[in-house]
Amino acid sequence: MFSKILIANRGEIAVRVIRSCRSLGIKSVAVHSEADSASLHVREADRAVNLGAGPASENYLNIEGIIAAALETGAEAIHPGYGFLSENAAFAKAVVDAGLAFIGPSPEAISTMGEKVAARAVAIAAEVPLAPGSKNAIRGAGDVIDFGSRHGYPILVKASAGGGGRGMRLVESEEQAEDAVAAAVREATAAFGNGEVYLERYLTSARHVEVQVFADTLGNTVYVGDRDCSVQRRHQKLIEESPAPGLSPELRAVMGDAAVRLAQHVGYAGAGTVEFLVEGENFYFLEMNTRIQVEHPVTEMVHGVDLIAEQIRVAAGEELSIRDRLTPQGAAVEARINAEDVAGGRFLPAPGLIEELTPPEGEGLRFDAGYQSGDEVLPYYDSLIGKLIAYGPDRETALARLEDGLEKLVVRGVPTTVPASLKVVRHEDFQAARFTTRWLEETVDFSEEPEDEPLARNEVEVGGRFYIIPQFSDRPGAANNGGPGWAPPVEDVTAGGQRPRSNRARGKGKATDGSIKAPMQGTIIKINVEEGQAVATGDVLFVLEAMKMENPIQAPAAGIVGPVHAVVGDSMAAGTLLTQLVLEGAN
Repeated sequence: MFSKILIANRGEIAVRVIRSCRSLGIKSVAVHSEADSASLHVREADRAVNLGAGPASENYLNIEGIIAAALETGAEAIHPGYGFLSENAAFAKAVVDAGLAFIGPSPEAISTMGEKVAARAVAIAAEVPLAPGSKNAIRGAGDVIDFGSRHGYPILVKASAGGGGRGMRLVESEEQAEDAVAAAVREATAAFGNGEVYLERYLTSARHVEVQVFADTLGNTVYVGDRDCSVQRRHQKLIEESPAPGLSPELRAVMGDAAVRLAQHVGYAGAGTVEFLVEGENFYFLEMNTRIQVEHPVTEMVHGVDLIAEQIRVAAGEELSIRDRLTPQGAAVEARINAEDVAGGRFLPAPGLIEELTPPEGEGLRFDAGYQSGDEVLPYYDSLIGKLIAYGPDRETALARLEDGLEKLVVRGVPTTVPASLKVVRHEDFQAARFTTRWLEETVDFSEEPEDEPLARNEVEVGGRFYIIPQFSDRPGAANNGGPGWAPPVEDVTAGGQRPRSNRARGKGKATDGSIKAPMQGTIIKINVEEGQAVATGDVLFVLEAMKMENPIQAPAAGIVGPVHAVVGDSMAAGTLLTQLVLEGAN
């Protein structure tokens, strides 16, 4: 067994790996960017190495720097977590070549299955059903149009080198092809250091079901249950559960066997996830993630295992210890807690200071987080704060416990996805397991005003920080949620917690003066307009990259573009004026 492991990641997964190391009596080494110097994973680790300032390419994606840190600190193995370099075959090979153990599959398996196009070829060889898709990485929008003429729309443009919804765009018509490919390539390059994308026919009424596989280096390969991850926004999962509800025993077994067959075909070792799209009793291979998944806790809860610890044991050459834990007991449901403003269903990333983070307590509840009270969610990385997992003897109990936990979870300082998760958990379709991958965006209405929605929100700048004062009465001086005449202390009315949001992020039924502002801190990566140009409601004026996702900034009304106060590459603070529209009909 190893005595010291370096974790080549940050946030929630780095903290999670550190805690499994601690349970095994293994010392941990964290790496971090300059911006992350005070982060929780740095505080939790036995030792930390600063990889420097700058973008992720200069620290969390810096292969040479990470390996040098491992050698310098005496680490014997590297755990890649998820995202960043976790599915990078060159990184895995460099780790092995440096005489270190890579806690994951072989570089060859990553190269084959981590590259999604190559993985489709393996699926064909292993006789696993596939949805129509491109055989190779595409060269441009012309390939999308050609594919659409043969297979129809919608089509997914997908990053070949990674997952997590990054580098992915849905194309519903020929006209969308060029912008979709360009955006997917940009996002994939930023997230994974590889801009290759491929195509896949998008199934409009399918569920997203994945199978957890695990293999050791001694010839044992098993599947450890399945998960349903259909509740998604922007192709990113919001709620996951295990076991996947409503599957027949026959379908469950056939999918599990197919996943094992796929893993065995490439000599896989370690934890992996085989993702399928399911329509009725039919299933189609989607991709294989050659890493631990964000949603692994639901599998841990129903199987009574520590998948991270098992990864470490397998990498150390030990035999699988979980072969007697393959039958699920009960049910578990996970809600991802992201720093995002869900208003209007836009799910805008919302970095900022977490003034308070208090996990809920209750039977069957677990909270995995990468932050604590006083930590800052930075705009340079993804928006995941943590994950709330609820376990019960059955799905109904697990859902009730998750709802209770979401209600009790306290997050102040940044808006979160908690209101969206509560809406999902309470929805009759979700409770009855009637959903597909498009259900959340097509069915659940996030535009409704909460019962205690304020009549107005007044933005105030104090010392360079913006505060939002919600007003619940039309009587002068009344504010916040105490009703008419109630005057709260200042700290209770900042732009934090679950409720306060800026008017510009909502838009429903709100008047606009035509000012176009950056909705969050980020970098301008595309400008579609120039001064004097006429635009219609909904036109994308700017694209701002924040927290590893591209965020379109749209025209709230028709008008003429005024002076543009940004150029591509500019870093913008939240609230920065980008341009001013002269609205139609304005005098």
